Amino acid sequence: MKLLLTVLRQSHKPAVVFSRRRRSNSCASSGLLSPPDELIVGSSPQLVETLGSQVEVRTGFITEEEEAALLRELEPGLKKKRYEFDHWDDAIHGYRETERVTWGPACEAILSRVRSVAFPTGSPLLGPVHVLDLDRTGYIKPHIDSVKFCGNTIAGLSLLSDSIMRLAREGAPAEWLDLLLSRRSLYILRDQARYDFTHEILKDEESVFNGHRVPRQRRISVICRNLPI
Repeated sequence: MKLLLTVLRQSHKPAVVFSRRRRSNSCASSGLLSPPDELIVGSSPQLVETLGSQVEVRTGFITEEEEAALLRELEPGLKKKRYEFDHWDDAIHGYRETERVTWGPACEAILSRVRSVAFPTGSPLLGPVHVLDLDRTGYIKPHIDSVKFCGNTIAGLSLLSDSIMRLAREGAPAEWLDLLLSRRSLYILRDQARYDFTHEILKDEESVFNGHRVPRQRRISVICRNLPI
């Protein structure tokens, strides 16, 4: 099932950057040679503080071995697809996607861990897991997921590459957060961050986080969502 997206074309204007520092300074889980200390930066300290309570980035959430296990299950199916450069609603450029319901034991254990930290106990979940494969030159434009199909929480694993996710307030793009999504990290967006802010994955040539260049390679995201209540 393809999710309906509302694409919002907005410009991101540079601003004074305020930050939330990373929980751990370990670089082992990231492809970044010298990662910045921050995980989330934004246009104002108030926005970082208020929206930050609804945005979470967990570095090193999975190990290299767990990433390899996910790729072993995903790659055969993805290789049968071609990268598309004209998404049906113009939200994504240079992508392959699929949905998966059944997983092997190792991958199911990983996804159970994602669900346990991202969703309240008993929260009704969207059954299929969404898998989005972005080409090295691919990117996701600013959009808000349709509330018809998604609940108040989205959680995604980032495989193969570091990347930057940008959130911008709908209709007021000068209010923004940038999230540093290192390889093998988990991001979680909840409530206002889901409904009132667009999110996007930056192009490689735009991939700069708080002054640090973050090269974008091919990126696979494995995304869990809950159902609307």
